[in-house]
Formats: sequence, structure tokens, C-alpha cells
Amino acid sequence: MFGNYLIGLREGLEASLVVCILVAYLVKTERRDALRPVWLGIGIACALSLAFGALLEFGSQELTFEAQELLGGSLSIISVGLVTWMVFWMKRTARHLKAELHGKLNSALAMGTGALVATAFLAVGREGLETALFVWASVRASGEGSSAPLIGVLLGIATAIVLGYLFYRGALRINLAKFFRWTGAMLVVVAAGVLAYGVHDLQEARFLGGLNDRAFDISTAVPPDSWYGTLLKGVFNFQPDPTVLQLTVWALYLVPVLVLFFAERGGRRRPASAATPSDSPTSAPAA
Repeated sequence: MFGNYLIGLREGLEASLVVCILVAYLVKTERRDALRPVWLGIGIACALSLAFGALLEFGSQELTFEAQELLGGSLSIISVGLVTWMVFWMKRTARHLKAELHGKLNSALAMGTGALVATAFLAVGREGLETALFVWASVRASGEGSSAPLIGVLLGIATAIVLGYLFYRGALRINLAKFFRWTGAMLVVVAAGVLAYGVHDLQEARFLGGLNDRAFDISTAVPPDSWYGTLLKGVFNFQPDPTVLQLTVWALYLVPVLVLFFAERGGRRRPASAATPSDSPTSAPAA
């Protein structure tokens, strides 16, 4: 459940920060007339993300078992790729996110209502679609038939909305660069488990071989239905009897990605005289 809470918190906070930056800028520049098209774009993006998630969940139920496993495994791998790109991108751009969004919004204001709707839609829609896909893959990986993963995601999103509101009102100051760095690292660990689960799906679909080649089996020491087995499953998507291919893919993804993530600098540093309030990772949008 914690892993899914982290997904909801991390992805939800990204979207919340985008929304509050857009809204705060319009209020600060006395362009409240542009708030309606911005909220319209945000609403369309949220509706599309929910529809995409519903399509993934209910559309796949009509498929055969092997087709479900093939689809689930393929989408799990795609979602891991998207999330990996996202955590690296956010690490680089968190420091300058506000300035980047302000520039796009200024261009949209000059072009008219349609451009405002499109700007808000694209800014939030990308986060929403990524979240819907990764949440769907993670929920499948961490507990099919259980409501706990979904509850974790919803709690994470609710927390993100509250934090976003506090950030907007100036009641909360957070270092975005550090926040996205450490949550990004934890998300990589979660993604590694989703990737291993996706590989297992492809093995069950007979797209990949080695389904019966177990790397180890510690089910007696860590029963899947025990409280600690459930905890490990919920946090790390741990499986007590992974196949050799699952374990190999998990290690080949997790180790180099974490090394690269911590080795890469999160954006170029500017001279102190060139820094602006909008670039500060701890500054809050002024209402």
C-alpha cells in the first residue's frame, strides 16, 4: 500500500504544483478572466486520465487470460519506461519549473482562450495519463483483487492536493529539488518491482520463456499471506519465488538506474546574482 501511496503522492503533487503555479500567476498578474479556460483544460485532462484508467481496467477484462497477461506485461514495461523518464526529467527541471510554466502561459495568453485551454490540458494531461498507466500497472503488481493498493493511491493523491493547496496559499515551503530527488529514488524501487511483475506477466502469456525456472523460493520463510509478506509486496512488489529472468531484469534495471539517478546533477547551477525567486525550489506561488 505504501508504494501505491507514494505513486499517488508523487504524481499528484506534480500535477498540483502545475495547477497552483498556473492559477497563482494569473491571479498575481490580474488575469482572472483567464482562469475559466485554464480550469476547463485541467478538467478535461482529469476526465481523460480517469477515462484512460477505466479503459485499462474494464477493457482488459474482456480478453482471454493470455491476452490479459500480454497486455498487462507490455503496459507495465511501458509505464516503467515513462516513469523512469519522468523522474529524471523532474530532477532536472524542478528548480526551473515555475519559470518554464510562466513562459508557456504568457504565450497562451497572447494567443487566446483556445491556447489557454490547450496549455492547461497539456501541462496536467501528461501527468494524468502517466499516473493512470503506472497506477494501473502497480495495482496489478501489488495485489489483484484487493482494494488496498487503490486506497493507497487515492490517499496519496488526497495528500498531494492538500500539500498543493498549502503551497499555493504560502503556508508551506518545500525544497522541490530535494523532494523530487528522494521520492524519485523511491519510485525507481517501486518501478523495478512493477517491471519484474510485467516480465512475469509476459512469461505467463508464453511470450517469454523460463516461467518454471525459479531463482529461489522462500515462500516458507516469507509466506505471501503473512503480514510481513503483504508489507513487502505492498511496498516493494516483493515476490518470494521469482523466476531467474524476473530477478535478472529487476537487478539490471534497479542498480544502474539508481546509480545514474544519484550521479546526475539536477540541473545547472546559476551564479548567485542570476538567481530569481521563480527559480527557487523553496519559493511558493504568491496568490
